[in-house]
Amino acid sequence: MRTPHVVVVMGVAGTGKTTIGPLLAARLGVPYAEGDDFHPPANITKMSAGTPLDDADRWPWLDAIGTWAHGRAGLGGVVSSSALKRAYRDRLRAAAPDVVFVHLTGERALIEERMRQRQGHFMPTALLDSQFATLQPLQPDEAGVAVDVSGTPEEITARAMAALDALDPDAPSGTAP
Repeated sequence: MRTPHVVVVMGVAGTGKTTIGPLLAARLGVPYAEGDDFHPPANITKMSAGTPLDDADRWPWLDAIGTWAHGRAGLGGVVSSSALKRAYRDRLRAAAPDVVFVHLTGERALIEERMRQRQGHFMPTALLDSQFATLQPLQPDEAGVAVDVSGTPEEITARAMAALDALDPDAPSGTAP
């Protein structure tokens, strides 16, 4: 069995990164890191107040995630990060060149409904529009796949696994590309 790459589970708030990330990590047999845990306290305070982060807020957070991903190079891992802009993904790739992205995508109405149902999260639904406005989907030259978030977490995870396997059809089943 090949050692998997680090997988970054990305997407706007409410797509299920924190739910799908650990499930995907378990299926791959690698550790999971919650991207929100890499935010400095000032970022959490800002988002909790309903203020979107700007790039200056995001750089240290992305660098911390990149450092973690770099440390997992050759070992594999799954980490969540919104990674909404190409520049953010480029920054992650600068730290960990072999990362692969799983972009969780879905209809805005479904994502908003899921955000309303979750409890205890600092990201208010009021910031969802700014997330969609910022989002730059994966480009053809970026290693990654888009996965629809309709259905159960298990169905979404199965689609993510199948999409990752399709990136590298020679890899043994259940491993990342």
